[in-house]
Amino acid sequence: MFRRIQQILTVFTLALSLVATSAWAVSKDEAKAQGLIGERANGYLGIVVSNPPSDLKRLVSDINKKRKAAYKKSAASAGVEQGVFELRMGQRLQQRTPRGQYIQLQNGNWKKK
Repeated sequence: MFRRIQQILTVFTLALSLVATSAWAVSKDEAKAQGLIGERANGYLGIVVSNPPSDLKRLVSDINKKRKAAYKKSAASAGVEQGVFELRMGQRLQQRTPRGQYIQLQNGNWKKK
């Protein structure tokens, strides 16, 4: 009986930790507001901080994959090269970045807007 209770508690603890971990995951807007990520000149997100946690890396990677697919489709529709479209989007996204958040300059340095 003790073993069964121990198993139930172990499963409950594991489930609780999974729920808590996903609750602690940061959103794109929160990460930008906290200065963890910023808009790069090439139309993609970049990580501003050194030694970022894996969930932040995963967030940026997922968003950049979605952006890349959207850029590819939009560039084809507009009849321009994807690289050109990415740079135009990078300019627009950086212009729209609110004061206090980060943008990456052409030389690779991050600047708080």
